[in-house]
Amino acid sequence: MMGDAATATSSAPHVGRADADRTPDVIVVGAGVIGLSTAWRATLAGLDVTVIDPAPASGASGVAAGMLAPVTEVAYGEESLLRLNIAGARRWPDFTAELEAATGHDIGHQRDGTLLVAFDADDHAALRDLHGFQQHLGLEVDRRRSRECRAQEPMLSPRIRGGVFAPGDHHVDPRRTTAALAEACRARGVTTVAQPVERIDHDGERVLGVTTGDGATHTAPRVVLAAGVASGALHGLPASVAPPVRPVKGQILRLRSRDGTRLLSGAVRGIVQGRSIYLVPRRDDELVVGATQEELGHDRSVTAGGVRELLDAAVAIVPGVDELTLAETAAGLRPGTPDNHPLVGATDLDGLILATGHHRHGVLLAPITAEAVVACLLGETPPAEIEVADPRRSAVTDTGPRTSDPGRRVDDVRSAS
Repeated sequence: MMGDAATATSSAPHVGRADADRTPDVIVVGAGVIGLSTAWRATLAGLDVTVIDPAPASGASGVAAGMLAPVTEVAYGEESLLRLNIAGARRWPDFTAELEAATGHDIGHQRDGTLLVAFDADDHAALRDLHGFQQHLGLEVDRRRSRECRAQEPMLSPRIRGGVFAPGDHHVDPRRTTAALAEACRARGVTTVAQPVERIDHDGERVLGVTTGDGATHTAPRVVLAAGVASGALHGLPASVAPPVRPVKGQILRLRSRDGTRLLSGAVRGIVQGRSIYLVPRRDDELVVGATQEELGHDRSVTAGGVRELLDAAVAIVPGVDELTLAETAAGLRPGTPDNHPLVGATDLDGLILATGHHRHGVLLAPITAEAVVACLLGETPPAEIEVADPRRSAVTDTGPRTSDPGRRVDDVRSAS
């Protein structure tokens, strides 16, 4: 989960003072794409919602590329997550249509597929293996020769050895999406409190609400914890339910053409000397290049090495990248879990629901996460695919004792991307 508050807070929802005499049905901690999607969907289900976040609509969602790509992002050993990711991707067309109709915002959902290309002979061998794995899983992918890849994207390097095309892998603009979600929440009467959360309040058996950094107590019978990497670092969480999330740093670049020329018509992913990269064109002539994956704790610095790594790989497959201007560099933190599966659902603390740990799939899984959380809030059965994200699964509960870090609070909420 990542953040660029300077860019994202301009589109934040209306920030209002919570009514001291009002008790909402649910408090959502975290106002990134996960928290805002959940809040919006909860209001559509008739619930009264308060969202608490020190910098609404910023964070990881403002840095993410917005890949809706379960096929080209499938990873060996994560087959159990694939069904959830595919189900998440299938919800996006309807989610887009409903959100755009509700707000009038174009959220930049492009449905032109994703091309995955290999740079050298070793990369091509790895791509052949991946293609075989994708076929074994029954995924829709088309093998492409080098010349076919360049016919589809003429600006690709002639050194490209070949590729595969996934017609069902799409992408969306997370900044436009969070702006639209913020507007949708405002229109539905969501109260937003721009404060850090200091503590989850409970009586040992059930949740009572939260306490914010200004000392205010906000009561509610249910709390949804959607605070990204900060989700496990709150005071008051019993060790048995504190989510075991860790920060996974990602650096990302935004490039722009000086003459309005678009280098790519659709999203391109690459394997370049064993490293993965993606290049995602936006409708405003922006090209997003990302992203590193670094296990460096809560470090959010942009490094020369990270920028060089991304640019070198991008230029290798699309040489024209060299002519673009470097418009923005950013780094943020994805919330990872022990098995890299999300944490979505009820916990052993009555009234506390988790919606965190989405790692690199926060945007992809936002609609289905919101659907699952609202089902929990209403006492209904969540989608079957979300079962792999059960917070009480053994891969999470068997990680040993864990405690919250009292030195961190949700000043650092940079919700899912």
